[in-house]
Amino acid sequence: MPLDQKDLEQVTDALSSKFDEMKQKNDKELEAVKSEITGKAKEIAEEVKGLQSLKDEIDESLKKGARPGNNNDANVEEHKNAFYDFIKTGNEDGLIELQQKSLSTVVDADGGFAVPENLDREIVSTLRDENVMRQACRVITVGTPEYKKLVNTHGAASGWVGETDPRPGTNTPKLEEVKPIWGEIYANPQATKTMLEDVFFNAESWLNQELVEEFAEQEEAAFTIGDGTKKPKGLFAHTMTTEADDARAFGSLQKKLTGASGKITADDIKTFQFMLRKKYRKGASYMGNGNTLAELMLLKDAQGNYLWRPGLEEGTPALLCGYKYLENEAMPDMVAGANALSFGNFQRAYYILDRMGTSVLRDPFTNKPFVGFYTTKRVGGMLVDSNAVKVLEVAA
Repeated sequence: MPLDQKDLEQVTDALSSKFDEMKQKNDKELEAVKSEITGKAKEIAEEVKGLQSLKDEIDESLKKGARPGNNNDANVEEHKNAFYDFIKTGNEDGLIELQQKSLSTVVDADGGFAVPENLDREIVSTLRDENVMRQACRVITVGTPEYKKLVNTHGAASGWVGETDPRPGTNTPKLEEVKPIWGEIYANPQATKTMLEDVFFNAESWLNQELVEEFAEQEEAAFTIGDGTKKPKGLFAHTMTTEADDARAFGSLQKKLTGASGKITADDIKTFQFMLRKKYRKGASYMGNGNTLAELMLLKDAQGNYLWRPGLEEGTPALLCGYKYLENEAMPDMVAGANALSFGNFQRAYYILDRMGTSVLRDPFTNKPFVGFYTTKRVGGMLVDSNAVKVLEVAA
């Protein structure tokens, strides 16, 4: 039976109706899915926001409580203000109150009050600029005197074998324990009552400068030649022998005698620096006092060239045979029998240790009308690698 125009219209209408019905159902399903996804996304977003907030809170807490005793920024600032009030007026109330709160940076008032951490670190930092041993050697800050280091003096044995050869056992590494020798350094800078009462007097800057000037000279001598009695044992106070690295006892330095009596020659310098093994020569430098430097600046090689090369540009160091020269006033002059010159990698040879907690005791009575500030600080020193430094002794 043939289809007419009316049948076509009916089919078209039915198809359109079904399509609209399908579209409506599909849109409803999409809306439901979208709503569910949006809800889940919002939940996840809220969780992320909460986690980020928790992370920020933890980060802030760590910043404020990084030091023992939970010394946050407010406590540190409170300690600083109380300390400088104590310096200027002698008022201990603020510091005693902090002590009662168990602020870790405050010590018993009978032995003095601890300086604020920012001043303590500034003193140590400035000491480095004034003290060549602090510049040359490794400096470590510790909280207790119980610092130790194990040094491998020989290492495990090793060797070559064939593919099918038996593998012999290796020797156990030989370890030596080294510990610092500690000493307590003190200074007693004096200020007048008028100075302290002056509103423009900068107590922080004055105390810092006075302590650095007093400490720097004492430390330089102790870390260089200190005998270890009530002070650190200096690098050059250790036993010295002419034995080579593989024969010398651990903890003793190797020395070389000059070829001529009473002086150092150009040939001495050229051969001296090669006593130091190659692995130590990277980062090595010479060390002696100013008088020795004046003599060394006149030395010439066989071709008439000076061994000393001044720095021609700003910031460029002068060099002795290609290495820096560190001027240390605690080193002896170039006289017969003196250990006048050293060459080595001082970072690897000697450690300087600072124990945090410089304390100040205010004394307005002993030296009137001056007010004294009896200040103490504990420092230590230890020889770690005795192969890393060589010493040149002037022959008698």
